[in-house]
Amino acid sequence: MIEIKMPRLSDTMEEGAISTWRKQPGDTIEIGDTLVEIETDKAVMEYEAYQAGTLKEILVPEGKTVDIGAPIALIDDGSGDAAPAKAPEPETGSAERSEAPAPAAAPSAPAPEQAAAPAPAPSNGTRVVASPLVRKIAREHHLDLSGVKGTGPGGRIIQADLAGLLDKPAAPPTPAQAPAHDSNGTEAAAIAPAKGDSRSQSRGGDGAVGDDLRGTRSVPVSNIRKVIARRLGESAREIPHFYVTASADAEELMALRAQLNEKLTASGRSKVSVNDLLVRAVALALREHPEVNVSFSEDALLMHDRVNIGVAVAAESGLIVPVINDADTKTVTQIGAEAKSLIGLAGERKLTPAQTSGGTFTISNLGMYGVEDFTAIINPPEAAILAVGGTAKEPAVVGDEIVPRYKMRYTLSSDHRVIDGALAARFLKTLTGLIESPWMIVA
Repeated sequence: MIEIKMPRLSDTMEEGAISTWRKQPGDTIEIGDTLVEIETDKAVMEYEAYQAGTLKEILVPEGKTVDIGAPIALIDDGSGDAAPAKAPEPETGSAERSEAPAPAAAPSAPAPEQAAAPAPAPSNGTRVVASPLVRKIAREHHLDLSGVKGTGPGGRIIQADLAGLLDKPAAPPTPAQAPAHDSNGTEAAAIAPAKGDSRSQSRGGDGAVGDDLRGTRSVPVSNIRKVIARRLGESAREIPHFYVTASADAEELMALRAQLNEKLTASGRSKVSVNDLLVRAVALALREHPEVNVSFSEDALLMHDRVNIGVAVAAESGLIVPVINDADTKTVTQIGAEAKSLIGLAGERKLTPAQTSGGTFTISNLGMYGVEDFTAIINPPEAAILAVGGTAKEPAVVGDEIVPRYKMRYTLSSDHRVIDGALAARFLKTLTGLIESPWMIVA
């Protein structure tokens, strides 16, 4: 008898919730079959069987949350008594929010059980690591896996990674999960309001809260919301935040975006948003001020050579921060295409750990909600986050005249342990210069 335990599917995961059992007691289990869908602190992920047999018993029902390592099912492999599960605990490479992150770190090597069976030989002779089910599909469809980027544990290729090769169209995000846009096309980047979070309470004549709580409902806290609460609570308590606000004349930025989108539309390509331009501008500013692209640890100041920008995204389950790696080396159109893909996956809760790991700086944009300016809590272990307000017309003095011009405000939240006020000011000065001379962003 094989005991299946709750696996660790991300480095910030402490517990998992059973979302859907794909197999039921009595079903035959083959190696590589999807056994269960598990809700982690980041997404809902499929878990494949590493042993064959018959599903004997489901120990944890759908909807229940248990700690990592807790038994969740028994598979009868004909061996008799229950034995510790042989399935490896998947690794996910660099930790998204570890104490000492390594954003550029390569994924961890798979456990021996994962790599024991040979993967289909790619055309270039390079060995790939793939799940048993993927190997079977590759053989049946004569697929070359050498160019496939694995999103499973340890960089392992899983069935979802074959969607492009098998010409399976990706499901679009549902309307409730699709990113919001303002009139300037900026993606939503904030926590979505909770639905039906009614808290009506009766009050006595003296204004005190009464005992009648019939209008209050108890809503289970998702794993994602638990992690948000824990990590941002720690950040607010432990990191000495300070805030610097600046504004920019965004008239030329908006004009450039309009020109770009006109040409992109004419050529049948996707438009770029204000946020796409900001990601590129922030990446260039970080390259000029590498002292901001850092993390604090008790023993050392971690200087990151790569500029990986996290983009805060509103999802129904909570705030998700997918990461655009090496944003300083990508064009605005490349950033736009990648951001749209990541936002769609975030809405569907299909982001992989690799797509939410290794960020060195975060942008949170609430401009689409009519917010003028705000402050954001640092996303550890990063040292800073940029809170961006709306871009709107305001009276401005140009020469001797008062004319309407687009204005943008933003606030940098910094970790005072590693970033001083003068450095934060210099960074914002560089960013403002890029926004006001936007040709430098696309050059």
